[in-house]
Amino acid sequence: MLTATYALVALSVEQASVRLNLLGFQQYVRTTLKQQNSVNLAQLEYACNSLSTLYQACQWRKTEMYLIPALRAATERADQLIEELSRLNQSALAAIRALQEQAEVLADAGEGQVQRISDHIEAFCNAMLQKLEKEEHELFAMARNSIAGDAWFSLANQLMLHDKRVEELKRSAPPAPLAETAPINMPRLQVLPMIDLHSAHDGAIPAAPRLRPRAEREVPAAK
Repeated sequence: MLTATYALVALSVEQASVRLNLLGFQQYVRTTLKQQNSVNLAQLEYACNSLSTLYQACQWRKTEMYLIPALRAATERADQLIEELSRLNQSALAAIRALQEQAEVLADAGEGQVQRISDHIEAFCNAMLQKLEKEEHELFAMARNSIAGDAWFSLANQLMLHDKRVEELKRSAPPAPLAETAPINMPRLQVLPMIDLHSAHDGAIPAAPRLRPRAEREVPAAK
């Protein structure tokens, strides 16, 4: 079981990093954004980009890419739990899409719109935090009791290869745009490199829109 312990510890470390980003952004919203009467374009773009980044970080975790498939193959008893995790993921994705679909309207937001934006962000963060919690307390325990020793050895090897590829990408990749363009007083999020070619199992997220002031979007009628 030492291999299983190593793998679960490695997964827990990754969980902690993602949770820290989620809590940091949630705290920013509660202490800064919700105290305002309106939002500006920089803040709205940052919110859309941040939710996209956080969602991608959750989708490309080793738990998603390796542990869940291994557990699904090991036992059918995991199906219900995995479905619950999928529903939480869909709730988070719906919150992002709701914010993005309203982005052009919210770009012209005045008083009263901050609560609407904050509600979408809170819904996303709460869903993802619940998912992380359920994974650590239920999924990990089920995996320890259900995955056989040989499968744990294979899983641990996948985790080590994953970390190696991530380190190689970090050395070769340019700085993340989000970290460079975050407005003042906004948390900077760590972007996890995508190292595989498969898409997220619960659906791809739309790219965050590039917002413009109304004056730039309106084209004067030809005379």
